[in-house]
Amino acid sequence: MRRLTRPILFVLACLVYAGCSSTKSLKPGQILYTGAEININPYSSGKIDDEKQVKADLKSKTRPRPNNKLKLAIYNFAGEPKKPKGLRNWIRKKGEAPVLLSEVKLKYNNDVLTSYLLSEGYLQAVVTGDTVVKDKKGKAIYTAVTGERYKINKINFPPDSGVLTKIINSNKDKTLLKVGDYYDLDVYKNERIRIDNDLKESGYFYFSPDYLIMQVDSTIGKNLVNITVKVKDIAPEAGLKPYTINNINIYPAYSIRRDSVLRRLKPVQYHDFNIYDDRNTFKPGLFDRLVFFQKGELYNRKDHNQSLNRMVNVGAFQDVRAEFLPLDSFKNNQLDLNIYLTPLKKNSLTFSVTGTSKSNNFVGSEVKVTQTTRNLFRGAEQLDVSVSGGFETQTKGTALGKNSISLTAEGKLTFPRFIVPFYKPNSTTAFIPKTITSLSYQMLNRGSEYTLHAFKGEFGYNFKENQYKEHNFNPISVSYISTTFPSDTTKERLYEQNPLLRSTLENQFIIGSNYNFTFTNQMEDNRRNNTYFFGGVETGGNVWGAFVPKDDQGKRSLFNVPLSQFVRLEADLRDYYKVTRNVVWANRLNLGYGYAYGNSTSLPFVRQFFAGGSNDIRAFPARTLGPGTYKVPENAIFADQGGDIKLMLNSELRFKIVSILYGALFVDAGNVWLRKEDTGIPGTTNTGRPGSEFKLKNALNELAVGTGAGVRVDATIFVIRLDVAFPIRKPFLPEGQRWVFDDLAFGNKDWRRQNLIFNIGIGYPF
Repeated sequence: MRRLTRPILFVLACLVYAGCSSTKSLKPGQILYTGAEININPYSSGKIDDEKQVKADLKSKTRPRPNNKLKLAIYNFAGEPKKPKGLRNWIRKKGEAPVLLSEVKLKYNNDVLTSYLLSEGYLQAVVTGDTVVKDKKGKAIYTAVTGERYKINKINFPPDSGVLTKIINSNKDKTLLKVGDYYDLDVYKNERIRIDNDLKESGYFYFSPDYLIMQVDSTIGKNLVNITVKVKDIAPEAGLKPYTINNINIYPAYSIRRDSVLRRLKPVQYHDFNIYDDRNTFKPGLFDRLVFFQKGELYNRKDHNQSLNRMVNVGAFQDVRAEFLPLDSFKNNQLDLNIYLTPLKKNSLTFSVTGTSKSNNFVGSEVKVTQTTRNLFRGAEQLDVSVSGGFETQTKGTALGKNSISLTAEGKLTFPRFIVPFYKPNSTTAFIPKTITSLSYQMLNRGSEYTLHAFKGEFGYNFKENQYKEHNFNPISVSYISTTFPSDTTKERLYEQNPLLRSTLENQFIIGSNYNFTFTNQMEDNRRNNTYFFGGVETGGNVWGAFVPKDDQGKRSLFNVPLSQFVRLEADLRDYYKVTRNVVWANRLNLGYGYAYGNSTSLPFVRQFFAGGSNDIRAFPARTLGPGTYKVPENAIFADQGGDIKLMLNSELRFKIVSILYGALFVDAGNVWLRKEDTGIPGTTNTGRPGSEFKLKNALNELAVGTGAGVRVDATIFVIRLDVAFPIRKPFLPEGQRWVFDDLAFGNKDWRRQNLIFNIGIGYPF
């Protein structure tokens, strides 16, 4: 350890020395530029609104930017390399050469800063710059005299003298220009774009925002301006008239190599479309759902964007291009629409090897092969067939060393439309509605203990209402879980050692429906506050259970296997607040409730809620928390503890350390409960789980709380996470003793072994 410590300390000392000597590499006469300073109205007592922000904006627009201190220190530490290659040269390239005061162009910066203030409504603003030098270091000082900020007094739209100006006037109530608002050049630019959008919706294909001018009259006094919106006199004739769609020509199997051949083909006439496809690659009916234009209608931007979005999102084309060509060189008002579509390959094969780290402490590896067949029935359908196999071993917990082997096969067929019996729904959004059918089988072999077989089939729909809202509805979802044992002796031994396994591993049917709704605006990076919400409801044995007959005991069953009957609700609300550019405060509230009835006294194990683990309450091992105040015994061979009810709260402060390395401080709280107390089975070793019942008045007092810190490597395309956490409240302790602050002992080896939980994960916990 000493061998490593000494050189590390030496390097750090060199960096500190180099950082302190930031001017050591300068040549005689050179001055290091240290940055800009902004003074606003220093000779006046008047303050402007948001002065701090205006200063920051002005400073950000000055050029050049001063050195990053760390990079300059690295550059200076490396010194002048004697060879074109080598360690010294490599280190120097990681640094940054000094930015010199001579590189500062004061007049250029004066003009840029003045222009910015003018655009913000300070129409009398003047900025002057100067430099100050001290000890080989210099800075630029810019003094801004702003004057009063101007406001809008009146807005005049062009007189109603034709169709184009009539459209502008008919939408002027949507204007972004408001009397009393400050003069703002960005608002004026956006107003031109708004008017252009209105005209594009009415057929003005060749109109441009540049054909509009905002005339500003600032001579009326009292720091007010009148604004007149006007169409430029030099606007070309093509931009001042609406266009209609003439021919709609579609090339579904286009390639540059076959361009001349395709254009000579006799097209297939289908509705308003001329389809050039001698290979019958796609059924003509597909384009009814992809192309929203009709022959003879006015061009409009909404149909244009929706058509492009659908053709891109249908997942059948690698290249999509729409071309609008005027007939007779702009002499009339018609456009031909040519759509060029290059299909993706019919078949593709993907192979992947992944490492897995699951919430139940199992780690391992999986090999997966997926065959994708596109355009299966010539309607842009997609069939995905995958086979995967892997192994896992439990690295900690009560089942340390337990191994398992898994084999999974899945087939999924996606139709880019709604398939509803006796009804043909018509969706006109930009997003493709999908009908998805899937069938899967999974085998999980736990060595000499048991083998679990799970079959699942679903039929349902996926629909994005817009970029924020997504719906998933599966009216039919069927699961069958079957477990086999090496022998009856093994089976009874497992049940005797852990009675919970009896309800977990028993054969069961789940026939029901489920619906999920997702809302997110996380794609909007400019928002200060982003939100994510997931809500789901699942039913088992309700509507479909009415068709399942009852057995001799009055229970609904199929092939002598009981049908699970339940309703399961879940909600997950997340909020991401940007404290600063590099600091985010993330919060989550996760609620779950399950109601079992009929054949069932609690949710099926595979539908229960769990607490603890790397994405949950990180201070407790995965699935070992709860239910309620119950604590799983140390010698239990099956530690997973599920519940019918879940309450979880997470709060995490995320901050950038350097480059792609981020840190986090977090607090997690929550627990799971059973709706009814597990009282065990009289006369057996199953004594139940005392304290497992949910009681509203006791819920907050039975929450587990943990805290900790973590680091993340966030490379955008993937995130690797390491968290360490420890409990500060243990619900299984007697009342009055559950907060354990006094027991914290980081220097104690036994305490660390019993309380510190390390979590490795892929992606953020929420």
